[in-house]
Amino acid sequence: MYNCAKCPGYCCSYPLIQLTKRDVERLARHFDLSFEEARKKFTKVETGAKYAMRRKADEHFGRICRFFDTEKRCCTIYTARPTICREYPGGRCGYYDFLSGERSSQNDKTHIASTWNK
Repeated sequence: MYNCAKCPGYCCSYPLIQLTKRDVERLARHFDLSFEEARKKFTKVETGAKYAMRRKADEHFGRICRFFDTEKRCCTIYTARPTICREYPGGRCGYYDFLSGERSSQNDKTHIASTWNK
């Protein structure tokens, strides 16, 4: 089983973090902003998505969700997180699959984990 508390934020680094109108409304309430202010500040237009989360630089993945704390490797808006984050992984976790594959191919049960589990 995977443990999200030990993950470096793999799902937060996806190129598209799609938001719903309700997600933008939730962010607006969380930051005491109007819907339009939150939309402008936190979202961008992406192909196939009316609202997409803005991202920021990250040393591990290149780009990551703007609300991800890159020092502590955790979400800073957990209670106001978007629906897609609330429902993740919804089946299989990509990071867990990657980590399992690397550990298996290296024949080392601790491979990679020590790099990110501070």
